[in-house]
Amino acid sequence: MNGQLRYVTAAAVTIALLFAAAAPAPGAKPAASGAPAQAGKIRVLVVTGGHKYDKKVFPRIFTGHDDMQVTFHEHKKGRPHLFDDVSAWAHDVMVLYNFKQRLSTAQRANFIKLLERGVGLVVMHHAIAAYSEWREYPKIIGATYVLRKGVVRDGVKYERPVWKHGVKMKLHIEDPTHPITAGLADYEIVDETYKKWTYHKGNHLLISTDCPLNNRQIAWTRTYAKARVFFHQIGHGPGIFKDKTYRTLIARGIRWTARRLGDKTDPAAQAAGAGDKSSVVGSR
Repeated sequence: MNGQLRYVTAAAVTIALLFAAAAPAPGAKPAASGAPAQAGKIRVLVVTGGHKYDKKVFPRIFTGHDDMQVTFHEHKKGRPHLFDDVSAWAHDVMVLYNFKQRLSTAQRANFIKLLERGVGLVVMHHAIAAYSEWREYPKIIGATYVLRKGVVRDGVKYERPVWKHGVKMKLHIEDPTHPITAGLADYEIVDETYKKWTYHKGNHLLISTDCPLNNRQIAWTRTYAKARVFFHQIGHGPGIFKDKTYRTLIARGIRWTARRLGDKTDPAAQAAGAGDKSSVVGSR
């Protein structure tokens, strides 16, 4: 793609970010449908809120892709919630980069309605705990990350995870045949580690690490209802937002969840844990 197209795409994403951050008129609904759909493009909604991040660099992850139309939405107090009404939903993929928020019973039901319609889901970094109090969320994304000590669910006591900023990690491609990771080699990054969270059965592991400060599992796919789900733990930034391989993985994850990339199905569609011998609850 030439520099002119890259500039236009970056400008379009920046404008979308500015509009999404603006407070709506009192009583107005969130702009769930975003800008008018452009023929053939994957309509992507990036959801933020509840956690600090580099707002200037973060949008770069989603630039330079001619097949995507990206809209940003920030969860904020005082504005209508994104999942209050999904009847006019017009996005193919939802990318979560939000943290520590609550959903009402109706909002949870609407979230699941989207997945039942086949809306793709990409979950990045701290969104592992986007809706940590919702029991169904770990089943959707394939991981449990609690935010307080002494959490017991269904007789299982969960440890509170630990993290550390600015750690160098070697990442290993577990499945070089999957459309998301095809052609990629092992590489090193510097980002935030997550340790002691719980990995669930039914995930198809794509990327791992041997870093002792992190769980072994880094990125995976799974299915929930009719939705394809892609999770990538890395993403604290801002340096990683500029990383070419990371941006490639997120872009491919979006395409794969939108069913625009490959037709390889997840082991979860056949039998929980197939294809990843380590995918037992509590694996670390």
